[in-house]
Order: sequence, then C-alpha cells, then structure tokens
Amino acid sequence: MIQFSIITIFPNMFDTIFQYGIIKKAIQKKIININIFNLRKYSTNKKGTVDDKVYGGGSGMIIMFLPLFKAVQAAKKSLNKKSKVIYLSPQGKLLNYQQIKRFIKKKHLIFICGRYKGIDERFIKSQVDEEWSIGDYILTGGELPAMIFIDTITRSIPGVLNNKQSLHEDSFINGLLDYPNYTRPKKINNFSVPSILLSGNHKKIKQWRLKHAIKNTQLKKPKMLINYKKLNKKNFFQK
Repeated sequence: MIQFSIITIFPNMFDTIFQYGIIKKAIQKKIININIFNLRKYSTNKKGTVDDKVYGGGSGMIIMFLPLFKAVQAAKKSLNKKSKVIYLSPQGKLLNYQQIKRFIKKKHLIFICGRYKGIDERFIKSQVDEEWSIGDYILTGGELPAMIFIDTITRSIPGVLNNKQSLHEDSFINGLLDYPNYTRPKKINNFSVPSILLSGNHKKIKQWRLKHAIKNTQLKKPKMLINYKKLNKKNFFQK
C-alpha cells in the first residue's frame, strides 16, 4: 500500500478525490491511503496563523517554517514509515512518466501544498527531499498539483486499473502518444472508421496503430519522437 499525506491549509479541497473514480476504488481495495493534515492546526497561535510578511520587503506572504515542520513531523509519526517529502512548486522538476514509475515504489509520500508567495526557503533546504512541478505556469496553490500527482501515480500501480492492457497502451508509456481511437457508429457526419480497424486482422491493426502513434507524436509532440527513434533506431524505419 502507498500512503499519501497531504499538508494544506484547504483540506476540504480534497473531499472529491475520495468520492469518485479510480482513487475511490484504490482506497476501497486498500491499494492506497490518503491522509490530510490541516496546516493551521500546527500554527503557533490561537488564530491559526501560518504565514507572515517577506523579509526584505516586497509583495505577498510566506508560509512559516515552524507550522510546516510540525505538520511534516506529525505526518511521519502517524505511519512510522520511510517517507519522502515533496514540495509542489513551479520551480521544481517537471513531472513525467519515468518519474511516476519511481514514485509507485515508495511507501509514504508527503506532499507540501504551498500557497501565497511560497514557503520559507529554510524549510525547503532542510526538510524537503524533492521539489516538483506540473508545468511552467503559476497556480494559486499546490492542492491541484497534489491531486494530479496522486491520480497519475495511483493509476500506474499494478492492480488499480481493471484492464491491464489499457495502461500499457496509454500515451507516453512506450515513448509515443496514443494512436487515434474510434467507437460506434461506424459512420457519422460523413466520417468513417478506418476500414483496417474493422477487418479483424490483429497483426495489421497493430501495425496501423503503431504507424499512427508515430504520426500523432510527430505532429503534436515531435521532441518525444527524437527519443523514441534513439531507443528504436534499428527498426524504426521498418515500422
């Protein structure tokens, strides 16, 4: 079982992930567990203050060291397992599928959801193991990135998806984007399903899908195709 601990000032934002889809099923199957820690409960005053002004002047507020430290210690103590503390920040490394495979081997991931202008740098230097981002843009907080991390990690854990094959055919899994997919009806608005997909010839269907996955990747994310060519340089042009 993978344990996820989330440290946030808005714990109610996570209510929905317990109620729907794959996350709910994974919790019910005891494949994952999610614990929410309200950062304000670890404040040093009765008002629940967790932020303060920036030293040196400037706009915005910074989340203080001590509430974060106390919350992380509580999260670690609650499970008594080897933990990895992750700070979700636009300054972090960009999440990708190769890293997701590494995360599913961890027993306890603690996510720090920043807010305002950020968190005290001393906490990052001394308490954070890794800093990660979901993209080169700014969000109002780390709660949405935490949900994304948990969702993509969870669906990659063996046994979570009902159809194992669907995981192996996802975009990025084999270094390519997915091929085009179709469902009923066979024809709509003068657009028809490619005849090869209706042929029942599984070998030709597999070849068609690989060809169009390569084409799709070339069109939408050509940088991915460079790496794919390097990994498959011997037989790439035969496909």
